[in-house]
Amino acid sequence: MKLQQLRYICEVAKHDLNVSATAQSLFTSQPGISKQIRLLEDELGVEVFARSGKHLTRVTQAGEAVLEIASDILRQVEAIKQVAQEYSDEKKGSLAVATTHTQARYALPRVIRDFISDYPDVSLHMHQGTPVQISEMASSGTVDFAIATEALSHFSNLIMMPCYRWNRSIVVPKGHPLAQSGKLTLEQVAKYPIVTYVFGFTGRSKLDDAFQRQGLEPKVVFTAVDSDVIKTYVRLGLGVGIIATMAYEPDADGDLVCLDASHLFEPSTTKIGFRRGTFLRGYMYEFIRTFAPHLDRALVDQAVTCANKSELDELFADIELPDL
Repeated sequence: MKLQQLRYICEVAKHDLNVSATAQSLFTSQPGISKQIRLLEDELGVEVFARSGKHLTRVTQAGEAVLEIASDILRQVEAIKQVAQEYSDEKKGSLAVATTHTQARYALPRVIRDFISDYPDVSLHMHQGTPVQISEMASSGTVDFAIATEALSHFSNLIMMPCYRWNRSIVVPKGHPLAQSGKLTLEQVAKYPIVTYVFGFTGRSKLDDAFQRQGLEPKVVFTAVDSDVIKTYVRLGLGVGIIATMAYEPDADGDLVCLDASHLFEPSTTKIGFRRGTFLRGYMYEFIRTFAPHLDRALVDQAVTCANKSELDELFADIELPDL
């Protein structure tokens, strides 16, 4: 059994059983991959992939178990490389972060700028997606860190740590009736068409919960994953916008009126997390601390020792998070 064979079966699975695409991604030949997979299956005495002629059709039950273990082995191999590199050159390497548009656009620029300044030889890769996609990428080891508000708790193999709290604002064009209303109520907001985030994005669940508790059914006429898109359609008069307060920029959005809505909705908490068993290099600790100053190395190491979400919640229960 060779590491190369394990890498081949994992890559084939990632490419939806397309051996040709796998060969292209690995810069090798399709017959070579097929041969190595066959040799591995012969050695194991089971088929990892079912076939129809020369085509792979599905992962067998035995194959699913083999792939899970193979993926763990390859992650451990990568961890060994990370350990070696940490001791040979502690400021050189790579870091992959998955997050949402709102975090990438409004919360992370300063962090990224400072991190790149301190670690110019670390290659930083940003991936954007839905909260579920972000969690899946971190859970599978595709990225090092996940930063998001929603969905992260559904993955038990992620160590999630709270970074900051944030709330929402209502944005409307100048002259809109709500701009003259003083302290807003949900009843007032519900009278107008609403433009906001797609469900599952950027604390959207807290928004929906607030209306439901008041027995209100908001008329959501347009949703987007991008705060800038939401503001664009508010400018077009499509409806009132409900966005993360951090997404309102006075200089760029001076044509819109930003109304405080923090009293209408429960605050949301953005978290940063990584897969259990991840070897954290020195610059990874520093990235976490730059993003959330209260998450120093000692506290992160404590979080790593927590066996489950309950222990993590208890660890962070007395920490006062900053508001963004």
